[in-house]
Amino acid sequence: MRSALARAAGRTAAVVACAAVLPTAGCTREPASPQGAAAPAAARPSILLVTLDTTRADAIGPEAVGIQTPAFNALAARGRRFRQAYAPVPETLPSHVSMLTGLYPAGHGIHENGRFVPSGQALLAQRLHAAGYDTAAFVSSFILTRRFGLARGFDVYDDQLGAGQIERNAAATTESALAYLKGRTATPLFLWVHYFDPHDPYTPPEPFRTQHPGRPYLGEVAFMDQQLGRLLQAFGAAAGGPTAVIVVGDHGEGLGDHGEATHGNLLYQSTMQVPLALAGPGVGPGVSDAPVSIRRVFQTVLDWAGVDAAGSLRTADAEPVLGEAMKPFLNYGWQPQVMAVDGPHKFILAGRVETYDVVSDPRETTDLATQQGESPLPPAALRDYPVPSPSAAPSPDTLDPEARRSLASLGYVSAGAAPIVRKDAPRPVDMVRLFAPLEQASALFVAGNYAQTIPLFERILAADPYNLDAMLRIASAHSALRHDRQAEAMFEQAARLAPQSADVKVYLALHYARTPDWQRGVPLLEQVAAEHPNRMPVLEALADVRERQKRVPEALALRQRIFGLRTPTPAELVQLGQLAMEAGSTPVALDAFERARTLQGRGFQNDLELGLLYLDARRFADARDALDRVPASHVEYAMVLFKRAQVSVLLKEPDAAARIDRARRGADATTRDLIARERLFQR
Repeated sequence: MRSALARAAGRTAAVVACAAVLPTAGCTREPASPQGAAAPAAARPSILLVTLDTTRADAIGPEAVGIQTPAFNALAARGRRFRQAYAPVPETLPSHVSMLTGLYPAGHGIHENGRFVPSGQALLAQRLHAAGYDTAAFVSSFILTRRFGLARGFDVYDDQLGAGQIERNAAATTESALAYLKGRTATPLFLWVHYFDPHDPYTPPEPFRTQHPGRPYLGEVAFMDQQLGRLLQAFGAAAGGPTAVIVVGDHGEGLGDHGEATHGNLLYQSTMQVPLALAGPGVGPGVSDAPVSIRRVFQTVLDWAGVDAAGSLRTADAEPVLGEAMKPFLNYGWQPQVMAVDGPHKFILAGRVETYDVVSDPRETTDLATQQGESPLPPAALRDYPVPSPSAAPSPDTLDPEARRSLASLGYVSAGAAPIVRKDAPRPVDMVRLFAPLEQASALFVAGNYAQTIPLFERILAADPYNLDAMLRIASAHSALRHDRQAEAMFEQAARLAPQSADVKVYLALHYARTPDWQRGVPLLEQVAAEHPNRMPVLEALADVRERQKRVPEALALRQRIFGLRTPTPAELVQLGQLAMEAGSTPVALDAFERARTLQGRGFQNDLELGLLYLDARRFADARDALDRVPASHVEYAMVLFKRAQVSVLLKEPDAAARIDRARRGADATTRDLIARERLFQR
């Protein structure tokens, strides 16, 4: 991995030597050129894509042990099932991006959950929509909600998980999809349905929990298969013409294999081999043992749609299949991991090459590279696969705090600092003992449980002393707990370990910003903001500092910049509106409060401010309506009465005099003088 590590320091994930590295798919971010015009609409099938999250290949299908999955089995019996189908990455978002672009992660640039699909990246639904398809999607997890960029091209993108929920079960998603299908007559249709159920923690409903005692993961898969059957039946009835179906897993689940309980960190069969079955025009029944990448879902759907047949799974051409697991590298600086499957052999490059015969040894118990005699040679694509630079990886800073908590509750937390990259970094498989404490500590940190997270990160740092993220989180946790001496000692240690790290400066500046001696950190914050103009935590801390300094226009400009980079929460919109009022910027304040009211509905409690702003903007009718919504229990109701009387006069309401009298009777120390001097009341 020497050449890969050298590239990692200064080379982005933009593809180099595309044709050689990424067979068939290419590396460009542009859509493949159509092979002629689309087929006539009447000849094209409606297409259903069902993605099964976190589903192992050995947990579903006719060869699965200890579970019955009749819906998937029936589809496989009438179509083609692939025994050697592989995910391009063992995480939900990047795997789905590959299926919806036809590219490996090195091509589309998404290596982890919580990132954003570039706006210029062409997606499958856009291609189909342009070809005359109706398009609809129903997803079951926060990880795939529209904020991350996969909704482009869909007429309907249903990511309604329920108030405060981060996922919904297969029954709820199926009900939503069936309601959409009911009464449909237009064709052709492209429908994508995503099920999330076999994800940790495993909580199958009855009777599936009882039917799979001690194996709740299989209970989740069985429940999902039941809902798949409902969906397949409804889709066939609603299509009104020919249909094509793909059912595919996005990645698997470790379940303890090779020391991995869940997924995302390693490249073994348990997390990379997935179920795949397709049925439709031009697909005869049978089973294929050819290794294939599920990124070819993209080409297969375009083939059925009559747009482009190149690379379709209908031909089932064999290829060297590639995959990656970059999370440990991008987060902790451990060895980057790339795999290639060529025929029966699988190669994993992570510091050294492991070689397995996955046909005769599917549990990967014997590393052929360590055995006497000649070992199969890995394909050149394995070593040529581009390794992303940690410093160039898109930052998750633009997620709001609630979004970060949602990802953390699903077990997905990215590091807050670019790692230290070094040639002698550990192999992820040798660090499996740290996977659980890393996830636990990171989730506690995001949730703000700093006292609990410190001993966990100290344990991690003892085992991995070059883990800069752990070091900075310990320092930040001490800072949040006002343990200033311990925090600054850890920051000094981090600076010695990584003297060029921008992240050390960022976190130290944030530490100073929260202390009584916050002015000490202002020059450092200003320096870091100038060097890294889009680092969200720095911008937020600098905005707080400007407010403390009473430099309100600058604070407002910073808040507007922040919310240009990420979507504000309703509470943040209220804060923005209040800041804009203080700065005398009525248009900005009005926009912020109106957006907050739209999002909060009946929970909105700032109608007084909204009424004042409408009055300032001479939108008197809107001011009347806003002020009338303020309850009499409001702490500043005297001001409400005063302003409502002003509006009444300006609107020439017949009860204006009565409203003036009511304002006088309800006046407090602030409004009494205002009422006495108000010229409108003296006419």
